[in-house]
Amino acid sequence: MTGTHAALRLFTTCPQSRGDLSPDYVASVIEAARWSDEAGCEGMLVYTDHGIVDPWLVSQIILQNTKTLCPLIAVQPLYMHPYTAAKMVATYAYLHRRRIYLNMLAGGFKNDLAAMGDTTPHDDRYLRTTEYTLIVRKLLESPGPVTFEGKYYTIRNCRMTPPLDPALFPGILISGSSPAGVEAARAIGGVAIKYPKPPDEEQETPTEAGVECGFRVGIIARDDDEEAWRVALKRFPEDRKGQITQQLAMKVTDSHWHKQLAARDATADYASTYWLGPFHNYSTFCPYLVGSHARVAQELAGYLAAGFRTLVLDIPPAEEDLRHTVRALDLARAGAGL
Repeated sequence: MTGTHAALRLFTTCPQSRGDLSPDYVASVIEAARWSDEAGCEGMLVYTDHGIVDPWLVSQIILQNTKTLCPLIAVQPLYMHPYTAAKMVATYAYLHRRRIYLNMLAGGFKNDLAAMGDTTPHDDRYLRTTEYTLIVRKLLESPGPVTFEGKYYTIRNCRMTPPLDPALFPGILISGSSPAGVEAARAIGGVAIKYPKPPDEEQETPTEAGVECGFRVGIIARDDDEEAWRVALKRFPEDRKGQITQQLAMKVTDSHWHKQLAARDATADYASTYWLGPFHNYSTFCPYLVGSHARVAQELAGYLAAGFRTLVLDIPPAEEDLRHTVRALDLARAGAGL
């Protein structure tokens, strides 16, 4: 496989623990992490919510079983104090001499938020996450004690020990599908990740947004369109139970990206590459690009030409899928002149 992709940071996503027995789950994490490492990916997103295991502990497994792959750890401010998050980053760097990334969350499942007694409105949650992330940054950047007073958090004379090597400072990502998300990305110096429309429908490019932007899609690419769609429809068949679950989820979410995707048609259109069938069947949370390597590459090149420089892929079901994805990405980079 090719190495790290020039001008494009590529992340995969870690398998989730729902429904998995512990030994099998650990093995699936190690397997997917090694595929991603060997493919030259920058990192691997590790989810967090009430229904799955702790992402920091899963990330330890990733670090112990890969050479360069960086865990992209989802950080929910309700779960830990910003000092604790900064301490974890510094500790991983100290123990492993490895960099990690932080995927800063402002939302989550509404029932999870309610269970934690959190009724903070959507845009205010982004303000809270901004404060949280600024504290983490200051603790990791400053050689001396840090004081911060905000609306949601206050710390006084906190010092980070062990200190973090500046070369291992974490990359920071945050959802950027809403105006509040884009503003938060700007404030914290992070990458705004979008759940994109087809590239020809993206009205505002990352350059116009004034922040670094990335996008999240799944990819099923094969030698020809027919084979790609055969794989796609076998992997994500129509699921009435999933569709009902998706409809119920829509009633309890205030997520901008969730509503934007739900409003689009889910029909498998073989003349198109962009597909939302898995999303509408509640099988995954992102759009998919399906087709031949050349057709998928053309769509990807549109995003790259618009200025997107970070791509977060869905969970790789097999090493073969990652190979096909890398092949399409190589064609896309050439098509975008990168």
